[in-house]
Amino acid sequence: MAEVKVPELAESISEGSIAQWLKQPGDHVEKGEYVLELETDKVNVEIISDYTGTLSEHLAEEGDTVQVGQAIAIVDENGSAAAAPKAEAPKVEEAKAEPVKAEQAAPAKETPKAEAKESSSTQQVIASPAARKLAREKGIDLTQVPVADPLGRVRVQDVEAASNAPAAPAAAPKQAPAAKQAAAPVEVNDDRIEVVKMTRRRQTIAKRLVQVQSEAAMLTTFNEVDLSAVMELRNRHKDSFVKTNDVKLGFMSFFTKAVIGALKKYPLLNAEIQGDHILKKNFYDIGVAVSTDEGLVVPVVRDADRKSFAEIEKNISDLAVKARNNKLGLSDLSGGTFTITNGGTFGSLLSTPILNAPQVGILGMHTIKTRPIAVGDQIENRPMMYLALSYDHRIVDGKEAVGFLVAIKDMLEDPEQLLLQG
Repeated sequence: MAEVKVPELAESISEGSIAQWLKQPGDHVEKGEYVLELETDKVNVEIISDYTGTLSEHLAEEGDTVQVGQAIAIVDENGSAAAAPKAEAPKVEEAKAEPVKAEQAAPAKETPKAEAKESSSTQQVIASPAARKLAREKGIDLTQVPVADPLGRVRVQDVEAASNAPAAPAAAPKQAPAAKQAAAPVEVNDDRIEVVKMTRRRQTIAKRLVQVQSEAAMLTTFNEVDLSAVMELRNRHKDSFVKTNDVKLGFMSFFTKAVIGALKKYPLLNAEIQGDHILKKNFYDIGVAVSTDEGLVVPVVRDADRKSFAEIEKNISDLAVKARNNKLGLSDLSGGTFTITNGGTFGSLLSTPILNAPQVGILGMHTIKTRPIAVGDQIENRPMMYLALSYDHRIVDGKEAVGFLVAIKDMLEDPEQLLLQG
């Protein structure tokens, strides 16, 4: 028998949740073949088998949290399923029972009854296969195990906690109602209420956003930009741009170039805090927030300062497609130095974006609205966008933040500057 274990994923990832099993007990697997999909904090990863044989057992079920290095499945390299040796177990017991004295025969006869009673009672309990196996080994009644899962499932850690709990016959029945009370809101018979467990990625997003707000001295400053020049430039070149580069000329390449130009003038917004030190980064890996069904992800455009408008547009388009198809790799998401998020695609007029730690700056784009603006002595209708810059006030002062946002505004209102900023 060989164990399929959770492999090393990335330095910052130590666990994941099983999204789905691709192979079921009894299925034949080849070495290098995918057996399950693991959901991590950042991406979904397909785990392969290092062995050829028959998948005999799942040691964890879909939705369970597993650690790096943990065994999650058993592969029988001889090709036989796990059910065969289990079926032979009663014969071995009967063979051993023959020489036993008559006075000891009664307990032996009671054992099947006890097992039958346990089987009938535990069948009504929702538990992972690994939890059931551990409960059998430790002689624990699953119906008496307090659970932490909001859906009432018994997991391995619940069984272990029950086995390690101090012996207190009177305490066990008292703990059972407590577990039921915790799960009671989930079991309310009300068609107007739908209970949906948060995905691992959504849980991670929630934790990190709260962590950023509690650890960083976050502040947001605002400005507005007249996009008349950018839109006029796009309209003049959009057809030839598509023919030459096989990609549309969007707004993101203009904003990415403007951000890079501003970061070169105000390098602290491209930095990172580590303890009592500031890490100033002389490269520009720009994260671009992408909305997916599983939540917001931020793939990174590497060395964006060295890329042309067309290369940036292609890069962002490819990353967005991979994100929505759940095909992003860990390398696509790590190491960004600054983030751009565009709430304008959903119609947002103004917002305060939250930092993408450990970065110290994030630019929020918003929807373009035609508004009357004073141009000299005249009032003209112009396509205007509000910009929001959230920054970590621990190392970025207000003067630098405002100057950074003004620099972006100036370059977008005079896009020829984007060709000069390098």
